[in-house]
Amino acid sequence: MAQTQTPTLSGADPSVGATITRAALVGTHSGGNRRERAEIELDELEELARTLGAEVADRRLIQLREPHPATYLRTGTVETMDAALGELGRPAVLVNDSLTPRQQRNLQAAWRVPVLDRTEVILAIFARRARTAEGRIQVEMAQLEHLLPRLAGGWRHLERQRGGVGLRGGPGETQIEVDRRLVGQRLKRLRVRLRELERRRTTQRKARLDVPLATCALVGYTNAGKSTLLNRLTNSEVLADDLLFATLDPTSRLLSLPSSRRVILTDTVGFIQNLPTELVQAFAATLEEVRAARMLAVVVDGSHPDAPRQLTTVLETLHTMEAEQPALLVVSKADLVPPAELPHVVACLRDVAEVEPIVISSVTGDGLRAFRAAIDELAAQVVIETRANRPVVEEDLEAVLEEEEPPDVSRAAG
Repeated sequence: MAQTQTPTLSGADPSVGATITRAALVGTHSGGNRRERAEIELDELEELARTLGAEVADRRLIQLREPHPATYLRTGTVETMDAALGELGRPAVLVNDSLTPRQQRNLQAAWRVPVLDRTEVILAIFARRARTAEGRIQVEMAQLEHLLPRLAGGWRHLERQRGGVGLRGGPGETQIEVDRRLVGQRLKRLRVRLRELERRRTTQRKARLDVPLATCALVGYTNAGKSTLLNRLTNSEVLADDLLFATLDPTSRLLSLPSSRRVILTDTVGFIQNLPTELVQAFAATLEEVRAARMLAVVVDGSHPDAPRQLTTVLETLHTMEAEQPALLVVSKADLVPPAELPHVVACLRDVAEVEPIVISSVTGDGLRAFRAAIDELAAQVVIETRANRPVVEEDLEAVLEEEEPPDVSRAAG
């Protein structure tokens, strides 16, 4: 009696990312001097896998002149990878590129394992890390938007026909239409709920701007040290792990400065190269915190080998967001940079940003006094605090910083 083969789970299924414990990584390069750049990007994918909670069983960097329209990789490479996955016990595969629905479906059929592209890995991490109702809604919307074009033939378990009189058509046609309608209905409910939360956030932001305090957003590449810096400056206990996207939801804390002036310091979600379009759109409301801040502190990890490129990504993203406020450049993790190399790192970042950086270490405390003084000086320029409005500050601070947790998304969004 023939055994029924268990269908391969689709990497496009939002629930699959949470189940991955072992993964093989695949990156590509087009040859020449692009290999070194591709190695750094594959290192980043490995960090994403670690953040996802997956053990990396294998990593391969493959030369690829042009993606194959059906399988992304060439036939011989697909076969070689299939044999390697068999020896490794069939871990899931994470591809450091964007795959079309057809390419993803064919690779999963050939390798008989879930295959996730870069976008799906980031979506899975966001789904695990989002804490507030707004964040969870935004992530789910991004997942569903990404999933929609992959429903048609994307999941083998969807290719079935519902029983009943008068049902005709090819295998799976009716069920796929049902799934599309259900996804569309869910997206509609989520959009309604998100608009409600956006109105609430707008009201809270207006109250914050009405109070005569400077607001400073900590922005930068993911894992640049923003949360650790916020904790050190404000004696807070915001989650600060050595992981990509440890922080997704904005957190605001009050910072007292040497002049007795105070600012509201906000930790924001980190940027990343090739951030999926779905996430840029989904997190527009959260990123509004960056646009609304009266000044910025751009934090860059000085110990990272790709620090200049990461800073370029952050500056380009801020330009795209039309965030043109006065800004400070902060080079963090100076304690991890060899002293002989630090001047070169600082010079490179100065050339990228065309501004003199402030070098700090949140671990040792080096440079924090200079950073406070720089924020103090900039805050005096963006907000003129007078004797008349100081009582308003005292009266409204607690209300402005209070974060009311919205109702649970599962109940609120239906």
